[in-house]
Amino acid sequence: MSQKHPVIAVTGSSGAGTSTVKRSFESIFRREQISPVVIEGDSFHRYDRKAMKEAMQKAAADGNDHFSHFGPDANLFDRIEGLFKTYGETGQGEKRYYLHSDEEAAEHNERLGTNLGPGEFTPWEEIQPGTDLMFYEGLHGLVVNGQVDAAQHVDLGIGVVPIVNLEWIQKIFRDNAERGYSAEAIVDTILRRMPDYVNYITPQFGYTDINFQRVPTVDTSNPFIARAVPTPDESMVVISFKDPAKFGIDFPYLLNMIPDSFMSDPKTLVVPGGKMSFAMEVILAPIIHEMLSRRG
Repeated sequence: MSQKHPVIAVTGSSGAGTSTVKRSFESIFRREQISPVVIEGDSFHRYDRKAMKEAMQKAAADGNDHFSHFGPDANLFDRIEGLFKTYGETGQGEKRYYLHSDEEAAEHNERLGTNLGPGEFTPWEEIQPGTDLMFYEGLHGLVVNGQVDAAQHVDLGIGVVPIVNLEWIQKIFRDNAERGYSAEAIVDTILRRMPDYVNYITPQFGYTDINFQRVPTVDTSNPFIARAVPTPDESMVVISFKDPAKFGIDFPYLLNMIPDSFMSDPKTLVVPGGKMSFAMEVILAPIIHEMLSRRG
């Protein structure tokens, strides 16, 4: 881990809500005038959209019905670890972008002079010098697999882990609204990814420093017939700290600052769902400030 070039990784499954945490970090970076290099986890997929479809078809033809974006065969785990290590040591490294939309493609084509479309990757490019820290958000920020150990290079690891039924509801509604997928197709994707989810996504939350787990207070027993995603006011957020002393977590201060919060055990703070973003900023801002002050 690096004091001079800190690495922050936010990791969670598809539909888990990592974008909420990303917005909280962006707010802190903007307020504190911090210049991060932002790394998107999708940029470390092994295949672009067209090649991924072909790889899935080939895997299925070979009898593998569980080939997915969650597993090692569809990702560049070694490059994630290599980037974290290099950045921590030098503040440098290579990144690229996965283009999700026409808007993103137009933005990067103008910047790079390319003619790329949605579902493709931009070329690898050098990170500009002078950034304060690295911020990764994606599926595999703390992945450990065989010879790969990205977690060892992360200075602050954040897990976003809603209970699984809620995670599925969020994914179903997001993929339907944003990508036009049918509920049946989304369920098929969930089932196909399950082995990799168990083997490569879930274990990461044992390496994180802080986990944010949203727990609904309404019935989500059958996520596949849910008519709506539970609102923040229909949930609580369980915030667990692996080692509170490591980051100087002041629980009495947090309990005083966050209305209706309480401790469920010596390392776990529970807050109302509507206070999740506020709680993140109250917890994370001092940690980031301390990390940067140590750069000296």
